[in-house]
Amino acid sequence: MIVSVTDRVHLQPRRGVRTPPYHVGPVSNNVPWPIRSLPAVAKDGQHQPLSANLHPFCRATFARPEVGGLRMSQGMFHTPVMVDEVVDLLAPVPAGVIVDATLGGAGHAAAILASRPDLVLVGIDRDRDAVAEATIRLAGFGARARVHHARFDALGEVLAAAFPEGVEAVGGVSAVLFDLGVSSHQLDDPARGFSYRVTAPLDMRMDRELALTAQDLVNTLDADALARLFAAHGEERFAHRIARAIVRARPVDTTSALANLVAGAVPPGARRRGNPASRVFQALRVAVNEELDLLPVALDQAFATLCAGGRIVTLAYHSGEDRLVKERFRTWSSGGCTCPPRLPCVCGARPVARLVTRGARRPSADEVARNPRAAAARLRSVERLAGDDTGTVQ
Repeated sequence: MIVSVTDRVHLQPRRGVRTPPYHVGPVSNNVPWPIRSLPAVAKDGQHQPLSANLHPFCRATFARPEVGGLRMSQGMFHTPVMVDEVVDLLAPVPAGVIVDATLGGAGHAAAILASRPDLVLVGIDRDRDAVAEATIRLAGFGARARVHHARFDALGEVLAAAFPEGVEAVGGVSAVLFDLGVSSHQLDDPARGFSYRVTAPLDMRMDRELALTAQDLVNTLDADALARLFAAHGEERFAHRIARAIVRARPVDTTSALANLVAGAVPPGARRRGNPASRVFQALRVAVNEELDLLPVALDQAFATLCAGGRIVTLAYHSGEDRLVKERFRTWSSGGCTCPPRLPCVCGARPVARLVTRGARRPSADEVARNPRAAAARLRSVERLAGDDTGTVQ
């Protein structure tokens, strides 16, 4: 049974659910909304959107009707990474509910719903631009797609609001997807302040209702605190030099001013390995949005909701978030075993999950050529075990 939910959700940061959720409006099943595939890259480096009808799955599944009135939404919002691999990893999960905890432009969500008619999707994103885009993009799936404005560490609250009778009534949670990091839309919108390539206010908030901005951090933290932030979240070798340069130049109000300060603070040889501002901007973004603080909470909530045979799939783009994912997956798959490696377990630990992937899967060379931002992606998956199963790696 699929429960129709018609009211809007509004989850304020840190406050949980205020009003009931809503689902995107129904559209005739005979006119499915096409999924936008990964873009091509022209000679000038600009992305050229490809029709979703070119996606191998969509060619086999969808007729290709003209869709009127929604064309603006089919433009570039976010280019989903490793879509086919994500769909393949979720193909064996039981029927039920899939949670896309980082919905973005709904590229992964649309592909998953198209491949699995027996799944209902709950999509979560803290960015209202993404919520608006995904609502339009998923309209063709009707009541099978429910879009919520929330942080992913509110996953449990969102599910409780979406399914007041209990998520078990619709088969339980079969999978949770985390596509971590910043979206193409956030990077490409100058007003958001995520990119060092254009001049904009130092904002970097994924949810613009948050009070704290990157400008606040840059202009209020002392040099030691800034250096610790750059080293911890950006793995920046010259963190102290950069921090001291920033403190001397305050106030620093724009992305270009910060990028120029960083470039001037590092030795010329370091600049040949890539723009050093990328690591500083990453560190500030992670801190502003509390990404590494919220991720362990969200992963634990996701695993607690999974039914037996359900899977968590993660896409991580920097070592900090990937390290947290690996630690959680290792703990679940080993049961927290404390015995020495390569020796039989005698501590009594019982695995509660099995690793679906050995190590991380990487995007293909062809995908990276089409979408250079995919290069850093690390794809991992874990499957929850039934009570009497044992964990093995495929």
